[in-house]
Amino acid sequence: MRVLVQRVSAAQVTVGGQAVGWIEPDPQGLVALVGVTHEDSEATARSLADKLWRLRILDGERSAADLNAPILVVSQFTLYADTRKGRRPSWSAAAPGSVAEPLVETFAQALRELGATVATGRFGAHMHIELVNDGPVTLLLES
Repeated sequence: MRVLVQRVSAAQVTVGGQAVGWIEPDPQGLVALVGVTHEDSEATARSLADKLWRLRILDGERSAADLNAPILVVSQFTLYADTRKGRRPSWSAAAPGSVAEPLVETFAQALRELGATVATGRFGAHMHIELVNDGPVTLLLES
């Protein structure tokens, strides 16, 4: 599992021009783009959710847990693109939707169980994500 995390001061995801998920950081929040591969499990999703919740990347070296910062979780299979050969990415490392969707939901639910305010995108939809990266801070978490 890969989670591309961005510290944000604003974030929203829309589908078909309609907002389906947003967070209202006060003053900061996180956007988590989540990619799933074939070997991932519920334990993987829960472990990375805990790591994200406690990761000290907000102002003053504080975590989302310290500040109760909101998190926008969006599925992102393209995090597993293989671009080593040719000009067309291979998606073979990305788990199929039937595997990935429940694990992205497990990741989001694990964050909620830890106390996070979580908004989500819509799995499998063509989404537009608007965010204001704060810092900028962008990190890649991997299992």
